[in-house]
Amino acid sequence: MKSFKSVTSSFLAIAFFLVSGAFTPISNMAATEWKIDKAHSKLSFEVTHFFTPVTGQFTDYNSEIYFDPNNLGESSVDVEIQVSSIDTDNEKRDGHLQSPDFFNAKEYPTITFSSDEIVKKDGENKFAAVGTLTIKDVSKEIELPFTLLGVRDHPMRENTRLAGIKFTKTINRNDYNVGTGDWVATAVVGGEVGITGTFELNTVSGSSK
Repeated sequence: MKSFKSVTSSFLAIAFFLVSGAFTPISNMAATEWKIDKAHSKLSFEVTHFFTPVTGQFTDYNSEIYFDPNNLGESSVDVEIQVSSIDTDNEKRDGHLQSPDFFNAKEYPTITFSSDEIVKKDGENKFAAVGTLTIKDVSKEIELPFTLLGVRDHPMRENTRLAGIKFTKTINRNDYNVGTGDWVATAVVGGEVGITGTFELNTVSGSSK
């Protein structure tokens, strides 16, 4: 059995190690960088036309994602969506949505979201990205709740981790001036728009924040 003196010396050595800064707190460690696998991901929306929900998606978007559920202080999300990539399975409707009546894609070609912080929410694997959503010339702070669906080693890519996340959010299109003139009214095109993102993420080798 170790002597009291030996145990005391060991404790003092550990205390000095911690106080001296040799131990790096997790808040100062890098968060993992992730890349969206677009072949297994979708950024979609739903809005009513009269009474019937109509769905669509944006197919062209870029992201910069740093996320570690144990290191939220260094986690962040930035997304840029190309409005011209809107796809509702109807070419005429897609063109109308890109026109000045709605998104005015020529003058405002992108939709962006930039987080200020990532926070833990109640519930297992529940989080939220708090930040600024900009559509057209309107920027608003929103909370974007998301669920971490799982994390594992990639079975087909060496030294790669994969994760799944899903978010849902409802916004009012008129808060962002998406709908001008007669299209401000919500009798034909509803005001509430549900947005859903399901993303498969892969780690970016050798990258961290």
